[in-house]
Parts: sequence; structure tokens; C-alpha cells
Amino acid sequence: MGYPKGRARREEILRAAVTAFANAGYSGASILEIAAACNLTRAGLLHHFRSKEELLIAVLDRREAMDRDIFRAYDSSRPDGLGVLRGMVALARHNETVPGLVQLYVVVSAESTSPTHPAHDYVHENYRRVRKGIAWALRGAKHAGILAPGIDPTAAAVRLLALEEGLQRQWLDDPDGIPLAASLEAAITELITVPLWDAATEDGAGHPPDRTVGEQPTAAVPS
Repeated sequence: MGYPKGRARREEILRAAVTAFANAGYSGASILEIAAACNLTRAGLLHHFRSKEELLIAVLDRREAMDRDIFRAYDSSRPDGLGVLRGMVALARHNETVPGLVQLYVVVSAESTSPTHPAHDYVHENYRRVRKGIAWALRGAKHAGILAPGIDPTAAAVRLLALEEGLQRQWLDDPDGIPLAASLEAAITELITVPLWDAATEDGAGHPPDRTVGEQPTAAVPS
């Protein structure tokens, strides 16, 4: 009885923390505020998470796990890179349904430019990993002969991630006027010479293709 109850309490705290960090940032949010949202004392919350820093990293870990769950529906190990590129669009579609998590990431990524921020190393590594994964996919597309002429995979990966980051910020400001997933999909489509979706995989409407077989060398799980 105790273990499921404790797990449920941790989930409740994580949900409250997402809201607090998204609205006030790491510096502005307080353990007391998050504890109160869960009808806990400060000591009660710290029984589950030893510090605000640990709670922030747990929130980011949870978000990344959710992102990876989206990617699992796509064959992101396929050598032509299309699985990763499709996964990016699918993740953007999902993000359109969870604005609180998008806001959390936008706020924390901006805050964490400071080397003293507790998520600085975490966000830095996330950017590095995602850029590497996108570049891996685009190199695969180039080797498969489906990358548009003149595209440098490494440089294009930087631009594509920057576009996605900027789209998320604009979408939060104007969700009805900025199509997040559609804009990202259009940018990706310009980089390749074949349709992103086909009848054997997905029609672009959200129906998942075959399950992933293994993992690609550098998983791209964009935010």
C-alpha cells in the first residue's frame, strides 16, 4: 500500500513543479509554493525530493522520458534518417497538446544560460545530443541520396534545432496563429527530396508506423 501511495505523491509533486517552474522559472518558484499545491508541508515535500534542484532535474528527466516515448513509435534507427525526422514532427504534434511542458522548457532553457543554474549542464548536454542526433539523421539522408543538394548536415542540424526552439516560443505567444508542428514539418520537407510520409509508414495525420527496432547511435529527441 505504501509504495503506490508514495509513487502517486511523487507524481503529484512533479505535476505541481511543472506548473511552478513554467510560470515562475527555477529562481522564482519556491518549495513552499509547490508543497502547498500538493497539500504538503515543506518537510513533507523534501521527504520525496531532497532539494529544489533535485526536483527540477526530476521534472526535466520526466519530460525527456515522455519525449522518448513519442520517438519509440518511429524506426529512428533506419539509416536514411527518416525515422528521426518523422519523430521530430510527431513530437511537435504532441507538444501542441502540452503547452505547460513547452513553457517549462522555454523558461528553463533561457534561465540555464547562466553557468550557475542547476540545469545548465543538463540543458547543454541536451542541446549537444539533439544536434548530434539530427546531424546523424541528415547524414543518413545524404548517404541515401535523399538530402537536398548543397545541404551540409551539421550546419542544417544547428539551423533546424534553432528553428524548432524559436517556433516553440512563438507558438506559446500565439498558439492559434503559429502552427508548431506544421511549420517544423515544412522546414524538414525542404531538406529532403522524398515525401516525409508515405503509405508504408504514416500519412502525416498521426497514425504511427512500425515500432522501433533498436536505437540509433545518437538519439535525437528534440524539445
